Amino acid sequence: MITGLGGIGAAWGKQIERFAADYFVIVPDHRGTGRSTHTQDGHSTEQLAEDMHALLLHLGAVPAHVVGASTGGAIAQHLALSHPDSVKTLTLSSTWARFDPFTRAEFAARRIMAAEWERADLYPAYALFLFSPRFWRENTERVQMWIDRAVNNPEQPGDREIAIQRINMLIAHDTLEHLPRISQPSLVICGELNLCTPLPLSEELARGIPNAELVILKEAGELIDIEKPDEFYETVSSFVARFEQNSPTK
Repeated sequence: MITGLGGIGAAWGKQIERFAADYFVIVPDHRGTGRSTHTQDGHSTEQLAEDMHALLLHLGAVPAHVVGASTGGAIAQHLALSHPDSVKTLTLSSTWARFDPFTRAEFAARRIMAAEWERADLYPAYALFLFSPRFWRENTERVQMWIDRAVNNPEQPGDREIAIQRINMLIAHDTLEHLPRISQPSLVICGELNLCTPLPLSEELARGIPNAELVILKEAGELIDIEKPDEFYETVSSFVARFEQNSPTK
């Protein structure tokens, strides 16, 4: 399970426990984040895919059911393209193959924010991109808890520079012309009200990947695993189960 822009695997929250009831779950921190080395080098979706592949080989966990959310979905695309034998199924949640003019302008603005704003101002603004208006209205305390965790996450030297490099990495990501080479069973999921990586990007992904399935979750934003936890789990787990072929999962 490859997480989004924050890069910390624990961001999957309660989804980890749910999937771990039936599967051996791997939730790595991306390079430059969390407990991984805070290096200034190698910040590209291609390199992060190589990192994930090396981890899978080290754990003897290939082929794997790969679930990528947002940034994690961009990484997962390269993993499926470069190491097809390591990917059993591919789930791409709230992600993209190539930015369109809207998302390019959005992340150009977020790059300025990441460079100039303090955390206490930055993460409430990020939350505007990530949560749908209705969820925020009806779950204000949960959104505030998400903001507080992000603001209070321990900082390390170079974190701001790494954050800017990671945003540049997302703007540069482009697999659109290579999508027809993805041969694994693929599921594309997006929230209907996703402002961060909007639905047209997922529709483009699903069109580009042969025989990909597209599921749209109603009244959900970018973080559908948080806003619609039951629907997200049931959608992904039922998809993965179809390709298990009675093989052991633990």
